[in-house]
Amino acid sequence: MDRTPRTGRISRLAPIALAVLGALFIGAIGLAYLFAPSAIAPGFGFAVVPAAEGYFQVKGIRDPASGLAIIALLATGHRRALGVLMIVMATIPAGDALNVALHGGDLMTAIFVHALTAALVIATGILLLRQRRAQREFQLSSARPSL
Repeated sequence: MDRTPRTGRISRLAPIALAVLGALFIGAIGLAYLFAPSAIAPGFGFAVVPAAEGYFQVKGIRDPASGLAIIALLATGHRRALGVLMIVMATIPAGDALNVALHGGDLMTAIFVHALTAALVIATGILLLRQRRAQREFQLSSARPSL
């Protein structure tokens, strides 16, 4: 007997696909900061690319680690924890948006790259949390004896 809610396949897979795509994307961005920083850094939004030693390495480690955290929770089936993590991790692109906007960077990049990313990460987290709640409610309702 199938005990999963009767939601469409797309609604079940969409949050997972968004999480996987996000993990792969941010991982690739981070690797680009490690291996091709001069090509990727101008897209961050600052008019002048930071020359401080370690800047690219910090981004190059932070971003793939974020992606690996997403993959780890997906692989272990902890979807609720992943939903919470996604919402918390949205502070990273939100902080990037603020930093770019407040430190002389390109406002359009701050909004359309970083803030939009933060919104998408939050939306993915909410979808994951709602999916788990709907599944739990279905399991509870199907476990009750019908009269």
